Amino acid sequence: MATIERSHLEILLEVRRRGSVTAAAEALHLSQSALSHSMRKLEQQVGTEVWVREGRSLRLTQAGEYLHTVAQRLLPQLALAEEQLAQFAKGERGTLRIGMECHPCYQWLLRVVAPYLAAWPLVDVDVKQKFQFGGIDALLGYEIDLVVTPDPVLRPGLRFEPVFGYEQVLVVHAGHPWVGQTEVKPEQLAGEVLITYPVPLDRLDVYNLFLAPANCAPRSHKTIETTDIMLQMVASGRGVTALPKWLVTDYAPQLGLHTLRLGAKGIQKHIHLGAREAEWDTDYLHAFVALARQTGN
Repeated sequence: MATIERSHLEILLEVRRRGSVTAAAEALHLSQSALSHSMRKLEQQVGTEVWVREGRSLRLTQAGEYLHTVAQRLLPQLALAEEQLAQFAKGERGTLRIGMECHPCYQWLLRVVAPYLAAWPLVDVDVKQKFQFGGIDALLGYEIDLVVTPDPVLRPGLRFEPVFGYEQVLVVHAGHPWVGQTEVKPEQLAGEVLITYPVPLDRLDVYNLFLAPANCAPRSHKTIETTDIMLQMVASGRGVTALPKWLVTDYAPQLGLHTLRLGAKGIQKHIHLGAREAEWDTDYLHAFVALARQTGN
């Protein structure tokens, strides 16, 4: 029976990442001959090639692609297990790794992290913003322990809980003609520049819950990465934006911003926290969810 070792999976990851045996061997601190010998032995055991040479580079075979997929799933889990075992050995409780799936949630998260760190001195918090569009996959892949998202996706083995509700509102500058109104209709945005985060349109509530159902679109659409600059642009009359009302409230006094309801009923949303079902009752993770719910908006 073939024995697949962790080193085989690490080699496949590095070969795919770096494109050659030489570069992979350097990254793994192995000699090229040792690396090649290890993979030839595996190929002999499984009875099929895992890669083929094409000029100076390598191409994974179908079997190699399958093992590469296995490596992407298993290696992060092994790394996490080793990290947690090391923390147990040192008497540490661990690190709570949080992935963000929404830009403005970061400001909200800061309200939760400070009291949480004070209440759990043996737990570190690591916030990873690179998973803004792939938090669910990162959670399933054991790269994070908790995901913050306004749009939970139900998957087997995952659990999501709403922690607080908020209203998505339109934000305009103090001198805008709409100041004094309480709401705005979709067709009114036809003459406006809409400023949003750099997010696909199907993940923008102002599009998929407000403009698209009315078959409307803004005059033009600009994207800006940071909340501060976005609101400065709105305050200077360069466009309008849609954001959670609680976030705008923090900026409104100094920038003179005005908010309007998106439609007669408005857009009501919730921030959810999601984790793997098997770990939901881990004491320090469960405590974070409870504190987040208490903190609210």
